[in-house]
Amino acid sequence: MGVTIETAELGLRERKRLVTRRAIQYAALSIAGERGLEGVTVDEIGRRADISPRTFFNYFPTKEAAIVGDGPEIPADADVDDFVAAGPAESIFAGISRLLVGATDRIAEDGELTALRRALVKANPHLFALRMATMHRFEDQLRALVAERLTADGVVPAADIDTRARLVTLVAMAAMRHAWTSWADAPGSTGLAERLDDSFRELEELFASKA
Repeated sequence: MGVTIETAELGLRERKRLVTRRAIQYAALSIAGERGLEGVTVDEIGRRADISPRTFFNYFPTKEAAIVGDGPEIPADADVDDFVAAGPAESIFAGISRLLVGATDRIAEDGELTALRRALVKANPHLFALRMATMHRFEDQLRALVAERLTADGVVPAADIDTRARLVTLVAMAAMRHAWTSWADAPGSTGLAERLDDSFRELEELFASKA
């Protein structure tokens, strides 16, 4: 089956959206690095990113949100359905790895943005708090999805689903953080998706080890 004109247009719009989203974040981070947070205004972000204030607010609710940037998101419904229906034959961590790699593809993120953002977040505790709030929202979404998967697998007793989902999610978040830190500390060496694959593979090997 060929690619329809409508599908091609949706793909082009999505790419343009990601380019604009990155341009806004880069402008906000650059201004903050030069002038401090107090020097960042929506008008100046718009001037540097070549967008209107209205366009800015179509992407971010505040300048702080643009500086903090995008967090991970649960991917499309089809990916979620595949994860829930995979069954106990597939390791749940392998399934989570697939989900996170899919989520990574939707983040307007790269090494340059990360370097700028890390410096600002370290110097401004309230930005760190905002970033953590984003991660906590994702963690809650992932835990609910893991509970669905465990319920569908039918291996864990119903009374233990919530506790097991919390444990699985916390371990998965640790593996995700390990992947992100490894990627951010060595920009350009390996992509974030590859780091996620590596981190979860190491996790599986650790669980399989008898040491």
